[in-house]
Amino acid sequence: MDGITLPPLDVDVPPQGLTIGEVAHATGLKISTLRFYEREGLMLDPTPRDVSGRRRYDEHDLAWIGGLLMLRATGMSVADMRALADLSREEGTEGGRLSILQAHRERVLEEMERTRRHLEALDTKIDAYREVVASRGQEARAEGEDS
Repeated sequence: MDGITLPPLDVDVPPQGLTIGEVAHATGLKISTLRFYEREGLMLDPTPRDVSGRRRYDEHDLAWIGGLLMLRATGMSVADMRALADLSREEGTEGGRLSILQAHRERVLEEMERTRRHLEALDTKIDAYREVVASRGQEARAEGEDS
Protein backbone atom coordinates (compact mmCIF):
# COMPACT_ATOMS: atom_id res chain seq x y z
CA MET A 1 0.00 0.00 0.00
CA ASP A 2 2.88 2.23 -0.81
CA GLY A 3 1.79 5.75 -1.58
CA ILE A 4 -1.52 5.40 0.27
CA THR A 5 -1.87 7.82 3.17
CA LEU A 6 -2.65 5.87 6.32
CA PRO A 7 -3.04 6.91 9.92
CA PRO A 8 0.35 6.32 11.51
CA LEU A 9 0.74 3.64 14.14
CA ASP A 10 2.14 5.43 17.18
CA VAL A 11 5.12 3.20 17.90
CA ASP A 12 8.86 3.54 17.63
CA VAL A 13 10.42 0.60 15.85
CA PRO A 14 13.90 -0.27 17.12
CA PRO A 15 16.55 -1.45 14.65
CA GLN A 16 15.95 -5.10 15.61
CA GLY A 17 12.21 -4.68 14.91
CA LEU A 18 9.21 -5.39 17.10
CA THR A 19 8.05 -8.73 18.46
CA ILE A 20 4.65 -10.05 17.53
CA GLY A 21 3.41 -9.15 21.02
CA GLU A 22 4.61 -5.57 20.65
CA VAL A 23 2.91 -5.28 17.26
CA ALA A 24 -0.28 -6.75 18.70
CA HIS A 25 -0.20 -4.14 21.47
CA ALA A 26 0.56 -1.28 19.04
CA THR A 27 -2.18 -2.24 16.57
CA GLY A 28 -4.84 -3.62 18.88
CA LEU A 29 -4.80 -6.88 16.94
CA LYS A 30 -4.53 -10.24 18.63
CA ILE A 31 -1.36 -12.24 18.12
CA SER A 32 -3.49 -14.94 16.52
CA THR A 33 -4.79 -12.37 14.00
CA LEU A 34 -1.26 -11.36 13.03
CA ARG A 35 -0.38 -15.02 12.54
CA PHE A 36 -3.58 -15.47 10.52
CA TYR A 37 -2.65 -12.53 8.29
CA GLU A 38 0.72 -14.15 7.63
CA ARG A 39 -0.77 -17.62 6.96
CA GLU A 40 -3.39 -16.17 4.62
CA GLY A 41 -0.79 -14.36 2.52
CA LEU A 42 -1.94 -10.89 3.53
CA MET A 43 1.50 -9.63 4.49
CA LEU A 44 3.39 -7.96 1.68
CA ASP A 45 6.65 -9.71 2.48
CA PRO A 46 7.47 -12.74 4.60
CA THR A 47 7.81 -11.57 8.19
CA PRO A 48 11.49 -11.45 9.11
CA ARG A 49 12.60 -13.60 12.00
CA ASP A 50 15.43 -13.32 14.48
CA VAL A 51 18.10 -16.00 15.00
CA SER A 52 15.72 -17.85 17.34
CA GLY A 53 12.98 -17.90 14.69
CA ARG A 54 10.76 -15.32 16.37
CA ARG A 55 8.96 -12.82 14.16
CA ARG A 56 10.42 -9.30 14.05
CA TYR A 57 8.39 -6.57 12.37
CA ASP A 58 10.00 -3.46 10.89
CA GLU A 59 8.50 -0.09 9.95
CA HIS A 60 7.56 -1.33 6.48
CA ASP A 61 5.65 -4.27 8.01
CA LEU A 62 3.86 -1.91 10.41
CA ALA A 63 2.87 0.42 7.57
CA TRP A 64 1.45 -2.56 5.66
CA ILE A 65 -0.43 -3.80 8.74
CA GLY A 66 -1.83 -0.28 9.17
CA GLY A 67 -3.15 -0.54 5.62
CA LEU A 68 -4.71 -3.91 6.36
CA LEU A 69 -6.37 -2.47 9.45
CA MET A 70 -7.84 0.37 7.41
CA LEU A 71 -9.12 -2.00 4.73
CA ARG A 72 -10.69 -4.37 7.29
CA ALA A 73 -12.29 -1.42 9.07
CA THR A 74 -13.98 -0.52 5.77
CA GLY A 75 -15.27 -4.08 5.47
CA MET A 76 -12.90 -5.37 2.79
CA SER A 77 -12.92 -9.15 2.60
CA VAL A 78 -9.84 -11.21 3.37
CA ALA A 79 -10.00 -12.54 -0.20
CA ASP A 80 -9.81 -9.00 -1.62
CA MET A 81 -7.04 -8.08 0.80
CA ARG A 82 -5.12 -11.17 -0.34
CA ALA A 83 -5.63 -10.26 -4.00
CA LEU A 84 -4.40 -6.74 -3.29
CA ALA A 85 -1.36 -8.11 -1.44
CA ASP A 86 -0.61 -10.53 -4.29
CA LEU A 87 -0.75 -7.73 -6.84
CA SER A 88 1.27 -5.40 -4.64
CA ARG A 89 4.18 -7.83 -4.72
CA GLU A 90 4.43 -7.39 -8.49
CA GLU A 91 5.57 -4.35 -10.45
CA GLY A 92 3.17 -2.91 -13.00
CA THR A 93 -0.03 -4.16 -11.34
CA GLU A 94 -1.36 -0.77 -10.32
CA GLY A 95 -4.36 -1.17 -12.65
CA GLY A 96 -5.42 -4.37 -10.90
CA ARG A 97 -4.96 -2.80 -7.49
CA LEU A 98 -7.01 0.18 -8.61
CA SER A 99 -9.81 -2.13 -9.76
CA ILE A 100 -9.92 -3.90 -6.40
CA LEU A 101 -10.02 -0.61 -4.51
CA GLN A 102 -12.66 0.91 -6.79
CA ALA A 103 -14.90 -2.15 -6.49
CA HIS A 104 -14.52 -2.04 -2.72
CA ARG A 105 -15.29 1.69 -2.71
CA GLU A 106 -18.57 0.96 -4.48
CA ARG A 107 -19.44 -1.63 -1.81
CA VAL A 108 -18.61 0.89 0.93
CA LEU A 109 -20.85 3.51 -0.72
CA GLU A 110 -23.68 0.98 -0.98
CA GLU A 111 -23.27 0.11 2.70
CA MET A 112 -23.26 3.79 3.62
CA GLU A 113 -26.52 4.27 1.71
CA ARG A 114 -28.06 1.26 3.48
CA THR A 115 -26.91 2.66 6.81
CA ARG A 116 -28.34 6.10 5.92
CA ARG A 117 -31.72 4.51 5.16
CA HIS A 118 -31.59 2.58 8.44
CA LEU A 119 -30.76 5.77 10.33
CA GLU A 120 -33.67 7.53 8.65
CA ALA A 121 -36.01 4.70 9.71
CA LEU A 122 -34.69 4.91 13.28
CA ASP A 123 -35.22 8.66 13.33
CA THR A 124 -38.80 8.18 12.13
CA LYS A 125 -39.45 5.65 14.93
CA ILE A 126 -37.82 7.89 17.52
CA ASP A 127 -39.93 10.86 16.41
CA ALA A 128 -43.10 8.74 16.65
CA TYR A 129 -42.25 7.61 20.17
CA ARG A 130 -41.34 11.16 21.23
CA GLU A 131 -44.77 12.32 20.08
CA VAL A 132 -46.47 9.54 22.05
CA VAL A 133 -44.42 10.26 25.17
CA ALA A 134 -45.02 14.00 24.86
CA SER A 135 -48.78 13.58 24.39
CA ARG A 136 -48.99 11.20 27.34
CA GLY A 137 -47.03 13.66 29.41
CA GLN A 138 -49.53 16.37 28.54
CA GLU A 139 -52.42 14.01 29.39
CA ALA A 140 -50.82 13.17 32.74
CA ARG A 141 -50.36 16.87 33.56
CA ALA A 142 -53.98 17.61 32.55
CA GLU A 143 -55.26 14.78 34.77
CA GLY A 144 -53.17 16.13 37.66
CA GLU A 145 -54.71 19.58 37.25
CA ASP A 146 -58.25 18.12 37.38
CA SER A 147 -57.64 16.52 40.79
